[in-house]
Amino acid sequence: MTVLTSKHTARPYRLGLTGGIGSGKSTVGQILAAAGAALIDADQISRDVTGPQGSAIAAIRTTFGDEFIDPSGALNRDRMRTLAFSQPEARARLEAIIHPLVGFESEAQANAAASEGTALIVFDVPLLAESGRWARRLDGVIVVDCDPETQVARVVQRNGLAAEAVQTIIASQADRYTRRAVGDVVITNGRERSLLQLAGDVSRLASMFGL
Repeated sequence: MTVLTSKHTARPYRLGLTGGIGSGKSTVGQILAAAGAALIDADQISRDVTGPQGSAIAAIRTTFGDEFIDPSGALNRDRMRTLAFSQPEARARLEAIIHPLVGFESEAQANAAASEGTALIVFDVPLLAESGRWARRLDGVIVVDCDPETQVARVVQRNGLAAEAVQTIIASQADRYTRRAVGDVVITNGRERSLLQLAGDVSRLASMFGL
């Protein structure tokens, strides 16, 4: 595992965390949070802004139409998922609405954590490798990595999705090698790795920041 430079400065270290679906990224984030890091979950923020009466809903309605808003006032995720997978330009328009809102809220949460004296802020960003917006905002990046077969097996077991559906999701994300290339640290979390082994790797990383 490559070693990050902890940069002892007055401000907290800003660490990006990414990995493909089923890689174990969220588990790594939870371990870091349990150690005392501030965890900012870009996916959760995205769900919030596209939830009932969320801040993205008006723009989504204007851009895509009423049929993409469900009766609760939230984004109709199934309809949008179908459109986004079939029309990449629709996905780009959706991201142009959501990403600035996620970025704004992420910064607000990071500033709040910094004001509380947090030593390490972890930005959990599933599509970090696909976006050029994050590099200038981070001091380092962790990539959680495993082979695609393990990703499929984990998500099928966890979510009950068909293997073909999981493979479609994987194909829509950055490939494994592109994602690994953005990492200062790559944590391998293949099928043969136990949770205890993974926790040991992450705990050693957290100790660099006094956690």
